[in-house]
Amino acid sequence: MDALITTLLIVALFALLGSGVWIGLALAGVAWIGMSLFSSRPAGDAMAVTIWGTASSWTLTALPLFVWMGEILFRTRLSEDMFKGLAPWLERVPGRLLHTNIIGCTIFAAVSGSSAATCATIGKMTLPELKQRGYPESITIGTLAGAGTLGLLIPPSIIMIVYGVTANVSIAELFIAGIVPGILLALLFSGYIVAWAIRNPTSVPVASISTTLLQKLHASRHLIPVVLLIALVLGSIYTGIATATEAAAFGVVGSLVLSATQGSLDWRTFRDSMLGATRLYCMIALILSGAAFLTLAMGYIGLPRDLAEWIATLGLSPFALIVALAIFYIILGCFLDGISMVVLTMGVILPTVEKAGIDLVWFGIFIVLVVEMAQITPPVGFNLFVLQGMTGRQITWIARHTLPMFVLMCVAVLAIWFFPALVTLLPQHMKM
Repeated sequence: MDALITTLLIVALFALLGSGVWIGLALAGVAWIGMSLFSSRPAGDAMAVTIWGTASSWTLTALPLFVWMGEILFRTRLSEDMFKGLAPWLERVPGRLLHTNIIGCTIFAAVSGSSAATCATIGKMTLPELKQRGYPESITIGTLAGAGTLGLLIPPSIIMIVYGVTANVSIAELFIAGIVPGILLALLFSGYIVAWAIRNPTSVPVASISTTLLQKLHASRHLIPVVLLIALVLGSIYTGIATATEAAAFGVVGSLVLSATQGSLDWRTFRDSMLGATRLYCMIALILSGAAFLTLAMGYIGLPRDLAEWIATLGLSPFALIVALAIFYIILGCFLDGISMVVLTMGVILPTVEKAGIDLVWFGIFIVLVVEMAQITPPVGFNLFVLQGMTGRQITWIARHTLPMFVLMCVAVLAIWFFPALVTLLPQHMKM
């Protein structure tokens, strides 16, 4: 019977999604069907209570603020300034300016919790510059697609906020836990570029100019604004001065000040940033509400408990469980966006994860990593969509050249499994 119910709900969900219904409404619709047919509780009452409880969460307030901060920065000269500050330091590194994709995305990820915003902001600046200087388009687009996913892993991160709310885990601890894995992944990406450049020395243009140390230091002044904003947002969290929500408010104010200082803050910029943030957050909030209702419906039907018991009867070791979940989320990421994946599955997965003795902070970083993979897997890969719009290339072409980045993400998952201190050490130190 449970298998029949599960099959029915899955078919209904994919039928609604395939018909073009918004993801949030599709999730709520499936929940309504499940509660109406297989539960004695009135579906309307349950939906109203659940949606109100989800929408009125104070912790979730950080989400629209971080989205707004990213929208403001998207309309400043931040990316151009980062390129000016970073380029002189990369003259003698194998791959040279290709590393601007990785470093730029790593830096911007620390002030924007969106993968798509990180990919678009850095891509708008690096892709034309690298193409003009003769770098192969395949490697520039592939590394940008992969590095753009760092917007989810390096705090502040929208996905971490969503996971923290749904799993009742400290968002500040998640932010801190994401620092080392984020740096590790960035180093893996840069290492791939170095290896690629060594194997293809003729594909990397020769440095046109050589700068002195004094000139490099002088160019680094362009990095000061973004460094200050990072220090404001993350420093306020790590020192205990502010919560994640308060730090997000600091970030909005700081980005407005930065925009005004650069001379790019006017009424149109302010209005466009607020409208862009409102549109994006409304989409996210609708997905969160629909998924919360679906989670409640599955709870009343008993599917999470039954699924957890079924997985427990398989006798999977913790490692086998993580491998199975990684495969599950990678497949799911071919059809759903990251936020939907997190909120739709947490109610089912968390009891099993807790029963296996897996730390929920560690599991949150694992989830972020596999959601990052979903950002570069067709057909629903947000970073692929962004780059398709920017370059005119087919998604399949972009995905093919992004495959090495996907493999490196798998390596990162294995690294945090065999060396969990990469994730847990900093949060534990924060508690001391």
